[in-house]
Amino acid sequence: MRQRIFRSITVNSDPVEVSPKSLAQFLWRECYDAISMSDAQENPNRPRGRRIALDPLAKSASRTEPAIIAKPEGAPMYHGFQILSDVVVEGFTFGKISDFNAEPCTEGDAFVIAPDNSRAGLVWEVSGNSYFQEVCPADSNRWGVWPASFPHPMTNHENVRRNFEHILPQLKRRWQEWRDAQLRG
Repeated sequence: MRQRIFRSITVNSDPVEVSPKSLAQFLWRECYDAISMSDAQENPNRPRGRRIALDPLAKSASRTEPAIIAKPEGAPMYHGFQILSDVVVEGFTFGKISDFNAEPCTEGDAFVIAPDNSRAGLVWEVSGNSYFQEVCPADSNRWGVWPASFPHPMTNHENVRRNFEHILPQLKRRWQEWRDAQLRG
C-alpha cells in the first residue's frame, strides 16, 4: 500500500514531504516542550514551537508514545488531541491542537467533530479580515482542512464558542457537501 503524503513542510529553507506519522513525531519532538521564556529571550531568532493540547486520557497503542503518534487501530483523525466538550454548537464540537490555554496565541490549529463523528481540520488566526477557505481537500478520513479567521481572541472557552459560531455556517455547508458525496460514493 502506498503511503499517503500529508504535506510539504519547510526545514532549513528546504521543502520536505512528510507522512502523517512522521509529522506527528516531528511535532511531538519539536513542539510539545516549547522552549522556555528565558531561552527565548537569550535566543530571540530561534524558531519557537507552540504547545500541543494533548488529551491525557486518549488511549495510545504504545506504552511510551502519546496517542497522537501511536493511534489505536480505528481511531478517528485527530485522536489524542483535546476535545472541548463544553464548546458544542448545533451538535458540532471544537477540538484544539494548539494549546491556547497554556500560552496566548493569535494563530493555531484546531479541529471540528461533526454530529456523525466525522472530522475536519482548522488553521485559525485572530484577525479583523474575515476569511474561510480550503487548504486541504476532503478525503475519506476528514472533510478537509480550512483556514479561518476568528474575530475574538482565543483567551477563554466563551470566546472559542463565539469564534466557532462565527464559522459554523461555512463548516456545516462543507460537512454536508462531504457527507452527500460519501453517500453517493
